[in-house]
Amino acid sequence: MTSLMIEAMQPVDWPQVRAIYLEGIATGQATFEQSAPEWDAWDHKHLLPCRLVARQHASSQTVQHQTRQIVGWAALTPYAARAVYAGVAEVSVYIAAAHRGAGVGRGLLDALVAASELAGIWTLQAGVFPENTASVRLHERSGFRIVGRRERIGQLHGVWRDVLLLERRSQTVGI
Repeated sequence: MTSLMIEAMQPVDWPQVRAIYLEGIATGQATFEQSAPEWDAWDHKHLLPCRLVARQHASSQTVQHQTRQIVGWAALTPYAARAVYAGVAEVSVYIAAAHRGAGVGRGLLDALVAASELAGIWTLQAGVFPENTASVRLHERSGFRIVGRRERIGQLHGVWRDVLLLERRSQTVGI
């Protein structure tokens, strides 16, 4: 039997996190990115207190921490460098293909919301392709609302894509 644990991401987790990111990129429905960066570049871009992984833990607890399977991850990037936006961040949530639809995303996103509030973040935003209805529903279930649609904002593989802009305003931070 296995259980799901949400934990802080560690640098040693990067190979598994990167593999899940590459799975998401391969769908063509998760991001405009076409490759995953190396650890140093990713590390520099993402907020340290808001990086989480979902691990599958065996009930025997005999598996070493570093080898427990990561089945999803979530992290925040700052919205902008200007001080006025210090409490605004953009959400990334990626789930391993074999674990999509099993509640991993909800667990991660809810934990990320809690971590963001502890870090003083008052607004979370996400850009989601409209065709990625599972991601839209996931965000809405975690308190996000659609605030706009950016039409033909960028091209992916030569095709113009729209992006829905979703946001969640904290009920405890910045009120």
